Amino acid sequence: MESEQRRKRKRTSTKPYSASSQLFSIRSLVLCLSFFVFVLFLSSDRSLTVSTASFRPVLSSSTLSLLSSSASRSILDSLHHRRPLSSAPRVEDRVLFPDHVLLLVSGGVGPSEDLECVYYALASDGSDWHAEAAMSADVYNEHRSIVRCPLPPANFSAAEVDLHRCGGTPAHGGKRVRSNGTAAVQAWDKVVYEAELDGETAVVFVKGLNLRPHRRSVPAKFSCHFGWGSWDKDETSVLTTKALSAAQEVIRCSLPRSIRSKPIKAQGVRVTIGLPSNFHTHGRSSVHVPMPSVARIYSSKGISEEVGRKKMMKHELCACTMVWNQAASLREWIMYHAWLGIERWFIYDNNSDDAIKEVIEELDSQNYNVSRQSWPWIKTQEAGFSHCVLRARDECNWVGFFDVDEFFYFPFPSNHRRGLGIPGKDMLRAMVANFSSSSPIIAEIRTACHSFGPSGLTSPPRHGVTVGYTCRLQQPERHKSIVRPDTLDPTLLNEVHHFRLKEGFRYLNAPESIAVINHYKYQVWETFSTKFFRRVATYVVDWQEDQNKGSKDRAPGLGTEAIEPTNWRLQFCEVWDTGLRDFVLANFAHPASSMLPWERSSPTR
Repeated sequence: MESEQRRKRKRTSTKPYSASSQLFSIRSLVLCLSFFVFVLFLSSDRSLTVSTASFRPVLSSSTLSLLSSSASRSILDSLHHRRPLSSAPRVEDRVLFPDHVLLLVSGGVGPSEDLECVYYALASDGSDWHAEAAMSADVYNEHRSIVRCPLPPANFSAAEVDLHRCGGTPAHGGKRVRSNGTAAVQAWDKVVYEAELDGETAVVFVKGLNLRPHRRSVPAKFSCHFGWGSWDKDETSVLTTKALSAAQEVIRCSLPRSIRSKPIKAQGVRVTIGLPSNFHTHGRSSVHVPMPSVARIYSSKGISEEVGRKKMMKHELCACTMVWNQAASLREWIMYHAWLGIERWFIYDNNSDDAIKEVIEELDSQNYNVSRQSWPWIKTQEAGFSHCVLRARDECNWVGFFDVDEFFYFPFPSNHRRGLGIPGKDMLRAMVANFSSSSPIIAEIRTACHSFGPSGLTSPPRHGVTVGYTCRLQQPERHKSIVRPDTLDPTLLNEVHHFRLKEGFRYLNAPESIAVINHYKYQVWETFSTKFFRRVATYVVDWQEDQNKGSKDRAPGLGTEAIEPTNWRLQFCEVWDTGLRDFVLANFAHPASSMLPWERSSPTR
């Protein structure tokens, strides 16, 4: 009897759990594991020194099905609170230009047709807003994009222009929300706008210093500031260093020790320049005031095998230029000079609104090795060329800086007498090699420019400028240069036409009997009149301004308005020069159709 009772107690003590109890145990275990993984994910994300994108967790349907208890709902609620209320791109910075507002946006944005610019009323809490279609959108670099917005309508502010997707509503229900550490909007006339790492220094580009053109300045007047927060509200997160050089719009800064030792820490760090509080009077104040800044620096991955391979395989000759709406001219310029030996192209696009992006993509797909850098900063050609030097230095032994209406030409037969051979394929590269091998201290080759006029034409020449324009001024005007980027002065000081070199290096003037540049400067009025409204050089007065009327940068006889002068088609014609026309037709025209490569729908090299 006693043993039977013990057997009953044993059966009772080993009775299996119910199905519901077992399900609860499994669910609890899964929930705990999911929560543990989630916490680990958050902690790993926050361990990053700098984060430039909002956290967006992705939950699979299987995960959601497991997190179905009341406890799991609380976790999901916390996730949803972390997600942005809109899929609109995150605006990091805003710059107010005379004719638009530029937004710098983290990551990619897609086509401008999908975006609207949101403006808030001046006298409201932000609930009163107005939206207009974005003017354009573009990639700026691998970390940021740019969007151009129209100026706000009357009674609306440019201070906190935001973005949303077309057909949606602004984030946060139309309430304005200012990002931490980010000022509302910066005026273009005084702002730090770009920065690049260069070894143990940072090269910083600044608008509004008003330094003397074409001269070095005293770097001790300036300080450099690196940080993630607001300059004036969070001084503990700002690192300050010395300025090493200063010239025009470029300040070279020493990097903080922490960034030098571990460059990955620089990812997304904001950079600015400190000015003496009375800088625009006599500049002797020891108190430095940080300038507004939209510039951030991003570290490279360090010296990898790929970078080392590229350094061993440098191109001998490259070219850099800045353009605005030159899609119609770019193919002829690149195809012609590629035949002469230029191997790599850096195109700085200064707010074009024509088809230049498509043209560059087409040329690059045909192995012309062309890259496009969106450069939204108006009247900064000298700074843009300094920026291009930093980009091209690791890829190129020599870089030419000249415009898309300028074409190298080699007179014949003087070249043959000087041992350069008959002008032909790769002639420009051969000339550079010939001059550079003659002396190791030659670091720049300057070539004189001959300015061509409309040559009697009234419409753009069908076969291109090299064939269409054949009449020029007798005396050369200015010159353009090909430089060794590793020999340039640390200030990167340039005058568009040439750079300042390091001590111990010198330039060489190419004799006109060997090489000249045909500068198709004064084209038919239809083409020239568009150029009238855009001058990209920083220190060149716009044609609309009533000053420096005798400058060589102005067209003689042209006033301050885009009004066609009398007999424009016959002006600037002193010497008929068909040398380059004949050279092009002899070397580029198709033997059967007489078409030139840039005229064909699918040109080949």
